[in-house]
Amino acid sequence: MTEIVIEFSRPVLVDVIPTRGMDMEIEANAAECAALAKRFAVNTIRSLTASAHLQAITGGTLFRIDGRLRADVVQNCVVTLEPLDEKIDETFTMTFGGGEESDSMELDLSPDEDDPPEPLIDGVIDLGEVVAEHLALALDPFPRKVGAAMPEIMDEPVEIENKVSPFAALAGLKEKKK
Repeated sequence: MTEIVIEFSRPVLVDVIPTRGMDMEIEANAAECAALAKRFAVNTIRSLTASAHLQAITGGTLFRIDGRLRADVVQNCVVTLEPLDEKIDETFTMTFGGGEESDSMELDLSPDEDDPPEPLIDGVIDLGEVVAEHLALALDPFPRKVGAAMPEIMDEPVEIENKVSPFAALAGLKEKKK
């Protein structure tokens, strides 16, 4: 069995979250930024910081994270392939609850309702992984430098050869009979 490596891990035990909630600030170091850049196939992640408010809701069975992440990322322009700086500033909200046993529960999903809570495993929320996942969602999948455009490709006109059909002679004989 392969072990899953989490490049930017900041585990939080839900038992230590006070009823009023708690605020956290996290920042990825250079090695974590490099590992995340490799994971997300971008040139460089120069910086990644996040602030989050964690709070127990519904009597302490669910936990909500309201956060904001900021990152400086370098990707290649899809047109010119030149490095392109991108500043990301995104807010996010996530809910955790249940546990490993909740995976077997049947869920009633509706497109109008919020997403179901993420499973809470061993009473821990990994805030670093939550931030990394939201960074991945915030990345521009097709970064394009301002003013960069695909060159117009003009195909040469295709000449259609007028090939004589093998049945043309027969058609000519049919016309002569009439």
